[in-house]
Amino acid sequence: MTSVLLVDDQELVRAGMRALLERADDIEVVGESASGSGGVALARAVHPDVVLMDIRMPGIDGITATRTIVEDHSLASSSVIVLTTFDTDQNVLDAIRAGAAGFLLKDTGPEALREAVRIVAAGEALLSPAVTRRVMQAAAASAQPSPERLDVLTEREREVLVEVGAARSNTEIAARLLISPATVRTHVGRLLGKLDARDRAQLVVIAYETGVIRPGAEPDPRR
Repeated sequence: MTSVLLVDDQELVRAGMRALLERADDIEVVGESASGSGGVALARAVHPDVVLMDIRMPGIDGITATRTIVEDHSLASSSVIVLTTFDTDQNVLDAIRAGAAGFLLKDTGPEALREAVRIVAAGEALLSPAVTRRVMQAAAASAQPSPERLDVLTEREREVLVEVGAARSNTEIAARLLISPATVRTHVGRLLGKLDARDRAQLVVIAYETGVIRPGAEPDPRR
């Protein structure tokens, strides 16, 4: 059973998400909060698998609350999906940099919402390839590449990092690199450890910040 915490200042939104999520036999909503600070406190109390976090709330906003949860070692097993009505580059980038494992618009359909929770609970990143590429390329355009950070990686690990940076799933990566999904998971685990990254979303940021994926160009694992 996947446990979910809802954090949104609109009661109607929380009620709607609860109703949609609990139609699934494998998802349970274990708490609700109307504020970022309340969400952090409740997360520490119930240790949910997934937190659905609104961005715009009074007091502590969703980005700050997300960062607080991600940096709390007692909540290492909790992942955050940021929800918003605003699909802006800055919102997406701020959410990813804060440590969110996913980003969804509030008009996401019921089944897509439930599947998003399952994906993130399983340790995958929930990042639309189109949105991720657009936002990360904009960020990388003003960043100073630091490829030396990748010196600890093997050639194969670099190839997997490029594919993760392009927001591809383990199955897609396995097909492109002609290896098994289990082998991809092993490489991703090693990448997380070697690059001191919490999750796949942070690996996406690292792929762009180190220059293995360049703005306006096809990913190149040799960089």
